[in-house]
Amino acid sequence: MGLTMPEEIMLLLLDDETGKPVGLPGPAGDLALAGAVLMELALAARIDTDLDSLAVVETRPLGDPLLDEVLSRLAAPGAPRTSRRWIQEIAKGAAALRGQVTDRLVARGVLRRVEDRFLWVFPERRYPKAEGGAETEAVRARLRGVLLHDDIPDPRDALLIGLARATGLVPLLLSAEEAARVAARVEQVAMLEELSRSLSAATRDVYAALLRQGAVH
Repeated sequence: MGLTMPEEIMLLLLDDETGKPVGLPGPAGDLALAGAVLMELALAARIDTDLDSLAVVETRPLGDPLLDEVLSRLAAPGAPRTSRRWIQEIAKGAAALRGQVTDRLVARGVLRRVEDRFLWVFPERRYPKAEGGAETEAVRARLRGVLLHDDIPDPRDALLIGLARATGLVPLLLSAEEAARVAARVEQVAMLEELSRSLSAATRDVYAALLRQGAVH
C-alpha cells in the first residue's frame, strides 16, 4: 500500500536528516495536513466538495483509523458543510494529527523515532528517516520531477502540488531560483484538477484570513 496524502505531506514537513520539523510560518503545515486529509477522502469517493460546500456521499469506513475518524465527524448530524470550516476544524487538532501520522510512518519503517534532550534538559522527539528508507527523498523527488519537467502529472501529485502552493510549501520542493523559473508550471499543475482548485482554494482562503488577523508570523 502506498503512502497517503497526509503521510506524504508529513514527510515534506520533516527535515530528512535531523527529523525535526522544518521552519514554516504559523499554521502552514497544519493547514496542509488538514487539506490532505480531505483530499484523501475525496479521492476515496467519500466526500464531494467545491469552494463553498462539502458533502458526505459515502459513509462506509475505509479501514484507515485516521481517515475514518474524520469521516465520522463529517457525517455527524449538524456538522459544518463548508470546506473552509472543516479545514479550520481539522487543523485545530493538528498536534494530535501529526502524532498519528508520524506514528504510522514509524510503524511502516519509513521514519525512526528518536528521543533526545535539548540543552540536556528538555525532552525532544525527532523523526529522521529510517535506515534504507527511500520514501522521504522519493516524495520530494517525484514532485520536483513534475514541476521541473513537462510530463503530465498523476492526479495525486497535482493535488499535492496544489496544496503545497496554497500553504506556501513550494520552497520545501524547489530552490528560490527554481521556483522563480517554473512559477508558471507550478500554477499550471495546481489548476489541473477540479478538486485541487476547490480544496486548495479553500485552504488558501483560510491561510490568507489568518495572515490578515496577524496569526501567522
